[in-house]
Amino acid sequence: MKKITGKIPAYIVSLVAVFLALFPFLWMVLSSFKTRREIYAIPLKFFPSVFDPANYQNVINNKTYPLPNAMVVTFIVASSAVVLSLLLNMMAAYAFARLEFKLKKVFWVIAISTMFVPGIAILITSFLVVNQLKMLDTVWVLILPGLVSGYSIFFFRQFFLNLPGSFEEAALIDGCTRFRIFWFIFVPMSVAPMVVMGAGTFTGYWNSFIWPSMTISSPHLMQVMQVVRSYSSFYSSNYGSVLAAGCVIVLPPIALFFVFQKRIVAGVVLSGLK
Repeated sequence: MKKITGKIPAYIVSLVAVFLALFPFLWMVLSSFKTRREIYAIPLKFFPSVFDPANYQNVINNKTYPLPNAMVVTFIVASSAVVLSLLLNMMAAYAFARLEFKLKKVFWVIAISTMFVPGIAILITSFLVVNQLKMLDTVWVLILPGLVSGYSIFFFRQFFLNLPGSFEEAALIDGCTRFRIFWFIFVPMSVAPMVVMGAGTFTGYWNSFIWPSMTISSPHLMQVMQVVRSYSSFYSSNYGSVLAAGCVIVLPPIALFFVFQKRIVAGVVLSGLK
């Protein structure tokens, strides 16, 4: 009883924190089934009188800003970015962790220094670069600019430094090339950090708004956040439809978290220990 009584304050604090974290999401889900009058009702009305799916029908049947098409395109972009980002950042991290080459320290300082430059500070410069490369309004402008990250390289490098070198030495004695060592030894041993960084990369691309808004104008390439922002004007008097669109677009990231929940937690714990 003493142990249970001592944990009661912790349970109360945890429940309050969970409620505060989930309240905006619950409000969005419930309001997506409300009519316009119920959303603006005073006093506040938490539950709708009738769970009406009309707002979801408006979103799915919208031909001007097709949300299903935007979700498919965004999913393809985000998934491609995850694969390419993991490959490039892990290869760079392996080079910094396990190889010796000229000016290694100089290149490492340059790579790490990019962590301290806010993305918004180089937004205009990045736009001018992709404009000169004729990448505007193409799928490549959505994928390529954000693939390499100083933080990702640092994250994987720290992990690689803590892996035992005996596997690598044995592989070198057997005649394996550096790429085969990286691909067949280091990659399979890095599943946990890969899931953590992959989930973060996917979420970042999925939630991207400013960059697609600057570089994409074709309706068939619009990202989900662009479409939801367009709904704010299209359904200016009916925020229920906007909230319904918000409920739809959060499903893939939530599903991703539930599928890889254990590996994400294990990767975060592992990164903390390292």
